Amino acid sequence: MNETFDYNYDDSGDHDQNEENSTSKDGEKEKTERDKNQSSSKRKAVVPGPAEHPLQYNYTFWYSRRTPGRPTSSQSYEQNIKQIGTFASVEQFWRFYSHMVRPGDLTGHSDFHLFKEGIKPMWEDDANKNGGKWIIRLRKGLASRCWENLILAMLGEQFMVGEEICGAVVSVRFQEDIISIWNKTASDQATTARIRDTLRRVLNLPPNTIMEYKTHTDSIKMPGRLGPQRLLFQNLWKPRLNVP
Repeated sequence: MNETFDYNYDDSGDHDQNEENSTSKDGEKEKTERDKNQSSSKRKAVVPGPAEHPLQYNYTFWYSRRTPGRPTSSQSYEQNIKQIGTFASVEQFWRFYSHMVRPGDLTGHSDFHLFKEGIKPMWEDDANKNGGKWIIRLRKGLASRCWENLILAMLGEQFMVGEEICGAVVSVRFQEDIISIWNKTASDQATTARIRDTLRRVLNLPPNTIMEYKTHTDSIKMPGRLGPQRLLFQNLWKPRLNVP
């Protein structure tokens, strides 16, 4: 990652127990006021700037990286995922995105996540727990283009499914890459079908592309299984500008 933004505050306002009571009380009061100000700063809403183009929802970029083969619990996963930043306008999005490494240039076992503000990219989050995701496996070299097309379509509300979209993930692996889009209600077949069809269109997918829908309930039960181990687009991908 070129840039990571740290929103944690380091409070080192400890006081010597031998100080006079009045000094201690003053110090505690100052510490309390500082904590309030810091807490308020943490909760400060992200809003579009003057003359910027607002998005329908605020979104947050996240990044995670882990060692392959090492068991990952929900707690360790949550500790490993890092928040990059939140944006509320088209211009703010491009300020983040232009400084981020493209998925195709990432190494190892890495993931970018883009989710609506307030939704963590975890199966157990309240907004995700009854939902699922469409999964597409890509051969190497396609992740950057597909990821950009996917997130631009999501930010531009091209999926037309109301508040159903939660976010999207690109997962960089050693032999393949995976992109997915998450929605709130796995049981809503009309919505999942519309997301699938829109995904095919915005990514310009070949007709025989394998797409798998997986509920987060199944993911929790079988975290290591993602369906058929097949690489997509091996001989089918055509650059968009060259399609007849």
